[in-house]
Amino acid sequence: MKYPLFLKPVMQEKIWGGTKLEEFGYELPSEHVGECWAISAHPNGPSTVENGPFAGMTLNEVWDKHREVFGNSEGDVFPLLTKILDASQDLSVQVHPDDEYGLEHEGELGKTECWYVIDADEGAEIVYGHHAQSKEELKQMIDSGDWEHLLRKIKVKKGDFFFVPSGTIHAIGGGIMILETQQSSDTTYRVYDYDRKGDDGKPRELHLKQSIEVTNTPHVDPELDIHTDKENNVDITTFVETDFFNVYKWDVSGVATFTADAPYTLVSVLSGEGNLIIDAEHEAWIEKGMHFILPNDLKSWSINGNLEIIASTPGKKLTK
Repeated sequence: MKYPLFLKPVMQEKIWGGTKLEEFGYELPSEHVGECWAISAHPNGPSTVENGPFAGMTLNEVWDKHREVFGNSEGDVFPLLTKILDASQDLSVQVHPDDEYGLEHEGELGKTECWYVIDADEGAEIVYGHHAQSKEELKQMIDSGDWEHLLRKIKVKKGDFFFVPSGTIHAIGGGIMILETQQSSDTTYRVYDYDRKGDDGKPRELHLKQSIEVTNTPHVDPELDIHTDKENNVDITTFVETDFFNVYKWDVSGVATFTADAPYTLVSVLSGEGNLIIDAEHEAWIEKGMHFILPNDLKSWSINGNLEIIASTPGKKLTK
């Protein structure tokens, strides 16, 4: 199969969501849409294929029935999930388990993720890590509600990138829009939620025992080697290469040619428009808000236009 799988995203309403996802051309079901699950095979929001013989099938169905599309990769579930998040308000302070804890306690993968900041209001900030030096200190500061001294806050701007391994306390602040690449998991442990109330009028559930158990203590920033390689008509920025996923940004200006180096590639167009050229006879129009997968049989392709793209591939652990 030598053509891309274009996918219809799923919109997820959140207490902290807004309407900025309309900028990508999406129809929103309400004024509180927090997440666009763009490339997803997770049962809580699977994307649907829009073209070709698999049209109408969900991504998890294609994964289960046509594994050749993904180079016969192993695994019970499609391993990655790409989202766009619109944080109109602060997200809860949270932490995710690793695979071992997630599978044992929740029956699904843990969640390591990363964020590319699409846009951010001036002065916007995230929670990224904490200041506790031991599990005992972490528990004490959580139990006493000493959030001011516990939480580590960082101001962010458009174009920033953050790698968020499992066990990292984190929260996206209000006024920030990100593209998130993550393991395909929906397990989140809330540490603190600003005493907000849910739709039922009661404070939203916290998961303090689990949070303390899975949080990395002390917090250590991961070392990143972010670098940009300039090629003909494209700047390729490598953000991160890990066991779970590799994430890149393609800034295309003109005609740029790419060669596959993974069983399949996930692609999200953040801005611009142009043509995806498969060969002399096959091309497709791509523009802001589109998401697709380049399958295993597609060994090379070209893009002609002016576009900002985030691309990801399965990491070392998934391609051995």
